Amino acid sequence: MIGDFLVASLVDTNILVYRCDPRDPRKRVAAREILRAGEMSGELRIPHQSLVEFVNSVTRLRGREAPIMKLQDATRQAELFMAGFPVRYPNEAVFRMALLGKAAYELPWYDAHLWAYAEHYGAPEILSEDFEHGRRYGTVRTRNPFVERGLA
Repeated sequence: MIGDFLVASLVDTNILVYRCDPRDPRKRVAAREILRAGEMSGELRIPHQSLVEFVNSVTRLRGREAPIMKLQDATRQAELFMAGFPVRYPNEAVFRMALLGKAAYELPWYDAHLWAYAEHYGAPEILSEDFEHGRRYGTVRTRNPFVERGLA
């Protein structure tokens, strides 16, 4: 639907979180490489939802563990993501598409919403570890970049 999405992929929250999470150093390195390559090539987009989920995920308590980041650092990192990648925002069409995706593919709500961003904006794929690797949902293929690196 939007012309600059001809070769661009959407990045799910887990890639953004791994970029900052010291608990899995191999996935952290992989996430940094994925994002760096996507920024250099201009082939990645970040949905607004992933930014919201990122800040929530890295700043929440994890049982007895401290959050991954302080809110100030998470805010700064989110701003860097916004500076480095085009951000896609929801609208009524995305929301309606998510409702259809949830019903048609029986996806969890946030995955259906992410798929709806991709379908609406014409992204050919979603980079995420939350979907079945290589599966197509409508016109969108899902790819787990950690599978390709032997980290899944």
